Amino acid sequence: KQWYQRRVREFQTFQHYFKRINLSNRMFQSRAEYDRGVNVFSPEGRIFQVEYAIEAIKLGSTAIGVQTKEGVCLAVERRITSSLMIPSSIEKIVEVDEHIGCAMSGLIADSRILIDHARVEAQNHWFTFNEKMSVESVTQSVSNLALSFGEYDRNSMSRPFGVAILMAGIDENGESVLLHMDPSGTYLKYGAKAIGAGSEGAQATLEEQYHKSMSLDEGIKLCLTVLKQVMEEKISSTNIEVGVCRKEAGSKFHLMKKDNIDDILKTL
Repeated sequence: KQWYQRRVREFQTFQHYFKRINLSNRMFQSRAEYDRGVNVFSPEGRIFQVEYAIEAIKLGSTAIGVQTKEGVCLAVERRITSSLMIPSSIEKIVEVDEHIGCAMSGLIADSRILIDHARVEAQNHWFTFNEKMSVESVTQSVSNLALSFGEYDRNSMSRPFGVAILMAGIDENGESVLLHMDPSGTYLKYGAKAIGAGSEGAQATLEEQYHKSMSLDEGIKLCLTVLKQVMEEKISSTNIEVGVCRKEAGSKFHLMKKDNIDDILKTL
């Protein structure tokens, strides 16, 4: 009888031990599921897919924006991976409306969806209200689209957009604006901002050298100086792109020509 009771206790001990192992395995599997789900928070209160999208941006080209009282400028690195590649086909700065431009870093295919949406929203606002849409309103409409990932809708993305954008322009009241938006849909105003592969070093340099009283020409020179520091290849008018929105020029956004970029690079 004692032998039998001892065997029963040993069996209960092993049974309890295996239950604990199965429970721990289930907990591990469930935590791994949070890694894949885009609509579920982890127990730590994080959405991992959004964090992974933010990490993907750090693999993209470096983009820099500077806002001044005279206007706003954007500068982006073009990564030319082959001598057979035509540099002009690489578009990292685009016009959203005649007074708004946008620079991007990350998955460019994703950015096209956001840019097309921003253009449609800006034109709809102009047709409806007969006035230009503000830079912040355009950014907010893009943010709403960026937040619609994971919804059970054919028009929405099944994952977060793997792109960060710098939206720059001049509102009708004459105020120059620079906004940054990340894959989480969060957008903030900045005086100067860097995104992409060399963003950490570039942002540190901007914090040291940027000041609110600088002119737009000084802002353009600052963008190119910072790009020169963080780029792996030698900077030239071929492997960078610069966009400017100046109050004196009727607040119209335009891309700088190669000759003008070369003239500035010679002064660096």
